[in-house]
Parts: sequence; structure tokens; C-alpha cells
Amino acid sequence: MSDQPELEFTGERFTPECVREMAYEHWHRYAWAAEMVKGLDALDAACGEGYGSHLLATRAKSVVGVDIGEAAVAHARERYSGDNLRFEQADATKLPCEDDRFDVVVSFETLEHLEAQETLLAEFRRVLRPDGFLVISSPDRKTYSDETGYDNPFHVRELYRDELESLISAVFPAYRFYGQKLMFVSALWDLDDGEGRQFLIEDEGTLRAAHAPDYPPLYYVVVAAAEPSSLPPVAGLSLYGDRGESVYQHYNDEVARHIQAGHLLAEREAEIERLRARLARPWWRRIFRRS
Repeated sequence: MSDQPELEFTGERFTPECVREMAYEHWHRYAWAAEMVKGLDALDAACGEGYGSHLLATRAKSVVGVDIGEAAVAHARERYSGDNLRFEQADATKLPCEDDRFDVVVSFETLEHLEAQETLLAEFRRVLRPDGFLVISSPDRKTYSDETGYDNPFHVRELYRDELESLISAVFPAYRFYGQKLMFVSALWDLDDGEGRQFLIEDEGTLRAAHAPDYPPLYYVVVAAAEPSSLPPVAGLSLYGDRGESVYQHYNDEVARHIQAGHLLAEREAEIERLRARLARPWWRRIFRRS
């Protein structure tokens, strides 16, 4: 990595300088995918700033990072280097690659930015070898937008799980769904056949043993292929964090600030009440009041 200035953060593309929640989500997906690409030829479609392609290249035989943004690709070429890593400017729905070129295609948080989602998946299928596989992610419209009321201006077409499943299965008949959600770590788990154990306190106070973790995911991460035998082995549960526990520390700092602000507000309100009580007395009592 060079000393080239960081790429400007616009809200659309993640950059490694982002911290806490966004960093956990993005780094975790690439770290998770890196476990699957050892010794393989990989394509990172919509690679953005290039940090993820660089991470994949530490394990893969070769990595080609592709992005539609000229500035992003120029930045990636300057900042990241490696004999097995290169970057190309291209539309992910019109890849400048021959058929059957890659063992794996990785494309995180790309699908929801496009209307031509079917075209994108067909293009991924074209450049994958017959026994290759796809690793793709996209937010769950229900938990990402519907339940929060959040409207991401960069998203064109968000999908519910059944819509995403239908879209992927039309091109990749074999697939496994994983969920991702930020807690005090980023958790990524098998939605249908995960291992582990979680004890969950329900709202009414009852204790229930559950599939781990038993929360609605914010993002879906899907591993897909033409045949079940082509799907790579993946752990049922993956966790990501940093040594400084930055999300947890930020939470504690914010709680402490709110508690301190609450105490200060209580003191101010008490002082206001004292002044109001004083003003409510006749003027001569305020002037000649005893000390």
C-alpha cells in the first residue's frame, strides 16, 4: 500500500478510513470471503476503493478488481499493488473478461445499486468456470429500509429474501443464504443450517434456546453455484471485531455522555425551579428577603 491520499468518502463507496459499524460490516464480508478463495482466480466486481481486492489477493492465486468509477480504479492502482492483483475500469454488467475466466466472483453491496440485476447475475455466470461459485451480498429490504424508514439515495432496487432467492436461483440453482448483522461484533451466520447455540430472552421474559444467532439479518450474503458440489465449505458462524472493541467503546462513551448530560440537565432544571419560585414572590420580598 502506498502513501497515496485516501479516496473521498461520498456515502456510496466504503473506504478503509471509515470506522466502527461501517468498517465492521465491510471488512467482515471480505475477510469471510478470503477464506474461500485460497489458490483460486477471483474477480471482485464493483471493487470500489480496492481494499477488498487487496485483502482477497493475500489468499487468492489472482484477483481482478473491476469498478465503473474512473477515480476509484485510478486510486486502487496507486494504493494497492501485487503480482497477483490488478484493477480494471468497467461496468459489472459488461465485464471485459472472457467466458469461464474465474473460479470465484465476489460482489458485495452491488446488486441493490442496479436495476439490471438479472443482467448482472448472467454476466457473473458467464465469466465463472463451470465449477466456479459466486459470493454476493445485498441488504434485506425489510430490516434495512421498511422497519427503519431509511431511504438510501444510492439504492435503486432493494430486495426481500424471497425476491433475492428467486433472482439467484434462476442463474445459480445451488445456493446457501447467510445473514449478517452488527451487534458488538459483526456476526455472519448460516440462515438455514447453522451450528451453535444462543439463549434469547423474549420480550415477555421467557428464556428460549435458539439457532445462533436468532436475529433478523440486516444483510444477506449468498454463496451460489451451478451445482451443490461446487459450493465451498463455510463455517456456520463467523464473528468480526477489532482489538480495541471500537463499537462497544463508542457505545459506552455515548452512554456516559448521555448520563452526564442527564445530570447536568437535572441541575439546570432545579436551578430554573428555584428562580421561578423566587420570581413568584412579591417584589418587596425579593428585595428585602433575609439572607
